[in-house]
Amino acid sequence: MKSTLKKLLPFAVVGVVSGATTVGTIQYFGQHNNNGDQSFFTASAPTASFVGMNTGAVGDDFVKASKTTVPAVVTIKNYQSRTTSRASEQDLFDFFFGDPFGGRGQQRQRQQQAPDNMPSGMGSGVIISPDGYIISNNHVVAGANKLEVVLSNKKSYIATLVGTDPNTDISLLKIEEKGLPYLNFANSDNIEVGQWVLAVGNPLGLNSTVTAGIVSAKGRGIGILGSQGKAANPIESFIQTDAAINPGNSGGALVNVAGDLIGINSAIQSTTGYYQGYGFAVPSNLARKIVEDIKKFGIVQRGFLGVSSLDLSNDQQVAAYNKQYKTNIKAGSGVYVTGFGEKSGAEDAGLKKGDVITKIDAYPVTDFADLSMSIGSKRPGDKVQVTYLRDGREGTTTVTLRDQKGGTSTKTKADLTVTEKIGAEFDPLTDRFKTEYGLNSGVVAKGVAEGGEMAKIGIVDNYIIIEVNGKPVNSQKDIEKILDKYQGNVQVKFVDDYGRIYTKGFKMP
Repeated sequence: MKSTLKKLLPFAVVGVVSGATTVGTIQYFGQHNNNGDQSFFTASAPTASFVGMNTGAVGDDFVKASKTTVPAVVTIKNYQSRTTSRASEQDLFDFFFGDPFGGRGQQRQRQQQAPDNMPSGMGSGVIISPDGYIISNNHVVAGANKLEVVLSNKKSYIATLVGTDPNTDISLLKIEEKGLPYLNFANSDNIEVGQWVLAVGNPLGLNSTVTAGIVSAKGRGIGILGSQGKAANPIESFIQTDAAINPGNSGGALVNVAGDLIGINSAIQSTTGYYQGYGFAVPSNLARKIVEDIKKFGIVQRGFLGVSSLDLSNDQQVAAYNKQYKTNIKAGSGVYVTGFGEKSGAEDAGLKKGDVITKIDAYPVTDFADLSMSIGSKRPGDKVQVTYLRDGREGTTTVTLRDQKGGTSTKTKADLTVTEKIGAEFDPLTDRFKTEYGLNSGVVAKGVAEGGEMAKIGIVDNYIIIEVNGKPVNSQKDIEKILDKYQGNVQVKFVDDYGRIYTKGFKMP
């Protein structure tokens, strides 16, 4: 089934390209005297009022929202080594979205020769608290060994990357400063199709650009996160807007006419790499949950139903499934349960193969984007009411969400295993392989996590790890023993798929 569905992905993502490289600055929107840290993640009151065809009133609303928003959007400069032979995620997004520096070929040349003082890419971010927390896209910061943040007043800082989540394309950064302008999160569940919105960023090098449009659709899945292989469990439920977005807008702000943050601009749909009418933003409710997890736990807490599924709204997927499994499932609305994972909360709650999920709590589920948003915004241990159809009859059950290993409690970084901390697992090499390639030790990397320590030093699936901290390794247990309770710098000796040997390192998280 997986291979069949993968063949269909190009149909699902035709013309979908990322609003990757983004440069952003914003204007101060007002001083807030919030004392509690969590106040900066509190949704603001719905104060926006929408107008009819009174163009003067519309203009006034846009002016106020622009003055509120522009000071809180920043430029993020991504500096990284270009010595690796593999393209970074930033490069992939540039490939699909276009090169704001001028020409793909020139960028390729810079990849090999970029001086240390030149960023490999640039993007936008949004200040979300006066003490320097900044939200952006994961692809804006991917692969960086240094991140520079430039405010609208041109003051520059070196930022700390607090955490990232490739599954939602969200990242959280921190600069050491106080009294900064910032934006409040609005409740993105309350936005309506047809509502006026503004996109703020730095498209094509044009600093502090504000564009206006409407919400064109909600809950849109475009397949970009999973199709590029970076997100193991992507959550795509984008806000679609026709506000003009171009290269330079990613990580910037999508706001309502009150100047409150309703989304983080992430991608466009285009056949040229430039604006053709459709932009996509991560909803603020999802973005807010991700940054709260990163701040509180150091990692994202992700709850799972524990089902494999078929999106009934996707005619091509349904047709492919019917052909492969000789079934006669009809396309329509909802998500069809095709099976269950190990330790599945959904199976324990009584769901069965063939059930059609139509609602999670009070929210209708018409497609997979609705389901992934409803579940992906919750944590292990949370309970959800699932409404489903079985043989034409509606039923409900309460499911306790679990993590991917079946747990129902939240974790911090301290609770993670060695392999979870470094972002990879390992299989032993066979003796025959060692003999053929002249190796005395080694394990094969698998499941390398985007943004993990192994990925940061250039290791990908199927690379061979020979030594860790100068000690030969022949099994995952060897690595766990060496790094268990270890603090400090880790040295890794590995072989890439061309047979080249590298020694690189990272600080044990």
